[in-house]
Formats: sequence, structure tokens, C-alpha cells
Amino acid sequence: MAAEIIYLPKNQAMALQKLNDKWFRFLGIPFFALMGHIIFFNRNDTGEERFGFWGIYLLSLAETMVLWEVNRLVILTFRRKYPALDQTTKRTLMILLVCTVITIILRLLNIYLYDKTLLWGYRFPLEGYLHSIFVSLLFVIILGGIYEAIYYFRKWKDIAVESESLKKENLQTQLDSLKRQLSPHFLFNSLGSLSSLIEEDPQKAQRFVNEMSTVYRYLLQSSESNLTTLRTEMEFLTAYSNMLKTRFGEGLQLEINIEDKYLDYLIPPLTLQILLENAVKHNAIIPSRPLYVRIATAAEENLEVTNNLQLKNSPVPSNKMGLNNIISKYRILSQRGINIEETGTEFKVIVPLLKNKDYAGIDS
Repeated sequence: MAAEIIYLPKNQAMALQKLNDKWFRFLGIPFFALMGHIIFFNRNDTGEERFGFWGIYLLSLAETMVLWEVNRLVILTFRRKYPALDQTTKRTLMILLVCTVITIILRLLNIYLYDKTLLWGYRFPLEGYLHSIFVSLLFVIILGGIYEAIYYFRKWKDIAVESESLKKENLQTQLDSLKRQLSPHFLFNSLGSLSSLIEEDPQKAQRFVNEMSTVYRYLLQSSESNLTTLRTEMEFLTAYSNMLKTRFGEGLQLEINIEDKYLDYLIPPLTLQILLENAVKHNAIIPSRPLYVRIATAAEENLEVTNNLQLKNSPVPSNKMGLNNIISKYRILSQRGINIEETGTEFKVIVPLLKNKDYAGIDS
């Protein structure tokens, strides 16, 4: 089997989860260590210190670095676990809770080590333990707040840019689809089928008109949403495929096998219509040799659209506008790659299904 893998970037959430904070750490660790030393620890309540100002600062620098790096790992862990914008409250609370516990443990161990080694020449009183923990927690809250504020702003900005890009892409999709559907050839075939049905089967003609109305209504409304549920897309596809079956009869066979749990997943509007149209466009369709199109959910939250290959004797000129349109949308969404597989007998397109929680607010 020859497989063509079309590479798309990984989810933007993965990029946001990476803490591009080299300069922030490079400048922030010495600054926080110095401020902590000057404001809170430059005191001499127990007699003469063993170390001078800069000696104490170096110890403060080491302590600050350990606290920063450990809490930074906590922040990164919960960004991976709760990356979405609508998970901000849960993510923030978990970071605050875990960072607080870890900071208290680290400071207790740190001062306990000082007491055991008598590094400072004296033992720390209970007040010294509490003071150290308070200062460290204040530092961690400020640090975590800065990280979370930057993350939230970047996530909000990316969703705003993504939403605007998808709106433009959807508008182009709608226009392209309308151009294809409203072509004289399409209208001639549709109205010709309708004309014959009016004489032969008025009830079937009425259903055809209703389905045609549904198709055009969906095409016109699709530009209003960047994503739609698989359930809604399948309702539209049913009406569209019924129109095609009115034209091709038993020459077109459509099989649907979608698990209920995926019906509320998201997909860019018109994705399935473009793939079905692509299959009809390039393959011969006759009752004795039907074109079989199968739409099914698959492992790893994917949707597969498969058709048998029986290419027309005279190949139809194609600029792959339909497939490129789908690829462009998923590139904007930065989802997993679209997989296109073709053998001598079968053509398959695998597209990812998107989770609601990862795209909350994208149409607002």
C-alpha cells in the first residue's frame, strides 16, 4: 500500500506548553534572590553572621534557583494536563496547591539541613522556619502568577487569531463550494432529475426539493461557524448524498459506521461533502459497477472516508482544490496530520476529529 502522509504542525497547545523563558530565568533568578535577600533576609537577630553580604547572596541565589526550577516543572506538568483556556481555573488551582506543598517541603528540608550542619553557626528558631516559608511562598505565588498570566494571554491571543483565520478560510470554502454547486452543469442535472421526478413520483420530487433546500441552506450557513459537530455534518451529508443518489441511483452506495461517542466531536464544515464530491467527480458510477463510499470512525479519534477506485476513462482535470482546502483548515488548527492512502483499488482519507474542550470559544 502506497501511503502519502501530509505533514501538519502539532497542536498549538504543545507549543504553548513549552516554557520559552530562558531570559526570564536568566534575569529573574538573580533579581528575586537579591530582592529576597535585601528585603527579608538582610537581618542579624542572632549575632554575627558567618558570611558577608555576597556570601549570603550566593546561598540565596542557589535556594532561589532550586525553588524556581522545581516549581517551573510543576507549572509545565499541569499545562500539559490542562492546556485549554476553559481549564484555566482547574490548572491554576492545581499549580497553586502543588507548588505550595512542594515549596513548604523544600524550605523545611533546607533549614533542617542548616540546623544539622550548623552552617550559620546557630540553630533556627520556629520563627525562622515560618519566616523562610512565608517569604518563599510569596515568591512562588508571584512567579506562578507571572507564568500563568503570560500563558493565558498567549492562549487567548492564539485562539483569537485562529478564529479569524478560520472565518476567512470558511468564507473561501463556502464561495468555492457555491461556485461548484451553482455551476450550470450541476443545476442542469439537479433540475433535470427534479423535472422527471415530478411526472414519475411527485412525493419523491418533494423530498428531493427538501433535500436540495437543506443542502443550500447548510452551504450558506457554514461560513458562520469555524467548526461544526460531526452529528450536524452527517445530517447535511445525508441530504447531499440523497440528492446524488437521485441522480446516480444504485450506482452510488454510501455506508455510514460512526460510533455515537464521536457525534459531538468537531470537524470543519463541508469536510465530508468535499470528500464525497471528490469521490464522485473522479470515478465512474454505473449500477452494474457501483461506487462504494464508506464513512467510519477509527482508532485515535479519526474519521475515515474510503471509496473503491474505478477511475473514469477520461480523467477529470483537477487542481486538488477540495483536498487542499481541508488541509489548509487543519493546518490553521495545527492538528495532527491528514493521512491520504491510495492503492490500486481503494482511496482513503483520514482526518482527525476534534475535542470540544480544546476549541472552547473559537466561534465566539
